[in-house]
Amino acid sequence: MKVLMFGWEFPPIKSGGLGTACKDLAKGLSNRDIDITFVMPYVPENHADEHVNLIGTNRLAKNFTVKKINSILTPYQTTDQYSEAKNTILYAKTGQKDVYGKDIFNEIERYSEAAKIIATEEDYDVIHVHDWMTYKAGIIAKSISGKPLVAHIHATEFDRTGGNPNDFISHREYEGLMAADIVIANSNFTKNNVMKAYNIPSEKIDVVHWGIDEDNPHYNLNYKDESPFKNGEKVVLFLGRVTLQKGPDYFVDAARKVKDHVPDAKFVVAGSGDMLPRMIEKAAHLGLSNDMLFSGFLKGADVHKAFQMADLYVMPSVSEPFGLVALESMKNNTPTLLSNQSGVSEVVTNALKTDFWDTNSMANKIIAALKYPALMEDLTENSFAESKKFNLDEPARKTIDIYNKAMNFCG
Repeated sequence: MKVLMFGWEFPPIKSGGLGTACKDLAKGLSNRDIDITFVMPYVPENHADEHVNLIGTNRLAKNFTVKKINSILTPYQTTDQYSEAKNTILYAKTGQKDVYGKDIFNEIERYSEAAKIIATEEDYDVIHVHDWMTYKAGIIAKSISGKPLVAHIHATEFDRTGGNPNDFISHREYEGLMAADIVIANSNFTKNNVMKAYNIPSEKIDVVHWGIDEDNPHYNLNYKDESPFKNGEKVVLFLGRVTLQKGPDYFVDAARKVKDHVPDAKFVVAGSGDMLPRMIEKAAHLGLSNDMLFSGFLKGADVHKAFQMADLYVMPSVSEPFGLVALESMKNNTPTLLSNQSGVSEVVTNALKTDFWDTNSMANKIIAALKYPALMEDLTENSFAESKKFNLDEPARKTIDIYNKAMNFCG
């Protein structure tokens, strides 16, 4: 079976969990002899991957009027963030800024237009699109080829914005989900959100929970000895985008309450995002300046170092479609505290859980984990054992079943 897959990032070109999820799914499918052509906005020269045929729309320059789709656009950018990134580059080159610069949606349109060429030239049985930025490309490819369209929804616009969606983006999501023959949601949490936000019928949505790549070499390395923290200091980690969706403000509030009961506790916020300046100010206001460290965005080995240096990982997400990072924590032998408002909480048993908004409960669970070694040992041992059941094979198997079902619909 041959799959034409449209995405916006693929490691090492990535800004978050979407890229990792795409790569892991592609690897699982490749292991089951699925032939994948992955289309993304920009592929550097000489960049390749053993599991997919990578096509960058920038490499269509000789056949396409657009020479290159701007790679500064990432899956989680707002129009303001895109404009700021664009102006930073423009100012460095010319000393001037583009006062009109909010053309993030034009970038999406140019990417979508490239689908006309790719859909004609490539050989494939199924079209698979990831999130709203690729949905129009999938619709175009389907109209040209007549092949079935599978739309993967990793997070709705309502998840990302706390229920205050951008109308253009939410409409594009709706169009893609309606045009798809089958929708894949990464959790029942996401499926319910899609049904509620867009009135997509339940029978059209299949749930495929994520797995994790057991072959990642970092899981076999020990970074604990590299910890900068003193013996006796307890480290609590937040790792993710510092945005409304991820609940960093609830983490900071809980940290203040924990500090009153565990004086040697230290807190690390690893990530970047629009709320970062506000969180730094909030930590200072709450008297946590010496106890809360902000590391910025981490990638590669540094992510695993952060997990292994931590005594507890906290994911206080307000609306988390899945939460692949929780599985990474478990795989690194780090106990986890999960928000009930997450997809991963549906499938993980050996973790502490709380509602994101209940900072008293969150703080109490953190305190218990830090003060009672027996609880911590049980969480560590059992969560690591449970992490072994989350592999790449099961999501791939379910996705192939969905491909076959979509092909039967269109057959």
